[in-house]
Amino acid sequence: MSAPGGTRGTVLVLGVGTGLGPAVARRFGREGYRVALVARNRDRLAALAAQLAGEGVEAAPFTADLSRPAEVPELVERVRARFGRIDVVVFAPLDLAGFTPAAELTAQAAGRLVDLYYLTPVALVRAVLDELRGGGSVLIAQSVSATEPAPDLSGIGPAMAATRNYAQSLAAEVARHGVHVATLQIGGMITGSAVHAALRSGAIDPDVDFPELDPADVAEELWRSHTARDRPDGRFPPLG
Repeated sequence: MSAPGGTRGTVLVLGVGTGLGPAVARRFGREGYRVALVARNRDRLAALAAQLAGEGVEAAPFTADLSRPAEVPELVERVRARFGRIDVVVFAPLDLAGFTPAAELTAQAAGRLVDLYYLTPVALVRAVLDELRGGGSVLIAQSVSATEPAPDLSGIGPAMAATRNYAQSLAAEVARHGVHVATLQIGGMITGSAVHAALRSGAIDPDVDFPELDPADVAEELWRSHTARDRPDGRFPPLG
């Protein structure tokens, strides 16, 4: 898929923090994609957009609270107003509040995580699906707890599992229209991320050992998924 102006198109990266998001922006930007950066911290997004510009990547910041699915259509319209259209969606937020023991999880906390990890992706798909036909992708990066339940991760795991179920159904429905939908279960802590920093400081202490992962390697796997379009579900690093 190509877009006006000689670019490969626009990638919408949602949940841009200090780990995976910047790596995804750089990987797609290196291939000629313009990058829409979405998170709550505008100053950090603006600084990243400036860094990317210095690397020859056109990028723009868009502030949004992704735990509010009702606001997704307005966000998408802001991105369209800046870039014209959206060609790839990469959804990769991770909320530290989601590292919750099952015995301590409340309905209110679970509801917010369902909004963030499940209802917002549903709202995104409804907002962008038509323009993805003929070569676009929806890529959802998740914690491996979506498929491998673990102590102290019972906030994010169930919400992400619902999203994975939805994404697999969606993938089967839209593949014939040239839309690639895939989830990637990440079985490690991405270096440089807020979660990685919280683990190293002891602010969070899940009863699971995770390997450290280079965000560039995870971004490469997401790029591979977009270009190879060969499977709707994957794990990184792969087992075995």
